[in-house]
Amino acid sequence: MNKKIINSVIFILIFGLFATHNCFVFAQAPKQAPKQQTAANKPINTTALNIVASPQKYINKTVKFQATFDKFSTLGLDYSKAMRPSTKYIGILIQRDDVIDHNIPLSEMKLFLKKELAEKHIDLDTGDKIELTAKVFSTALGDPWLDVENLTVIKKIKKENK
Repeated sequence: MNKKIINSVIFILIFGLFATHNCFVFAQAPKQAPKQQTAANKPINTTALNIVASPQKYINKTVKFQATFDKFSTLGLDYSKAMRPSTKYIGILIQRDDVIDHNIPLSEMKLFLKKELAEKHIDLDTGDKIELTAKVFSTALGDPWLDVENLTVIKKIKKENK
């Protein structure tokens, strides 16, 4: 009988030490997490053509690149495999960097802005130079699909007076 009590007490002590140790380890873990999140959220400087050439390389990563604005668009909105509803988002098209003698949109890249962000940039014109920070959230149809987190106008083109 005494042996059972002694074994039970030893078990409780060992279990208690184990549980206390694990609680201490778990209590310390969140202190390290923000460092990993900060490194993971740092944008990768690249180009739009690099992202289009290897969209899988950038999946779930934040990217930063410069581009030439083409136009606002509904391209890709409401597509079920990479849903961004047209009630909350608007798309934009940028121009291809590898064509300089005329304007060709980079339609392979699907860029989405929340309507609140788009409204702040309603005065964008074709040819304006912009910088985008965006997260690649999908590679549906083999194309990169990005949520634009920040859009900065680098240079406005001057409109011709009519």
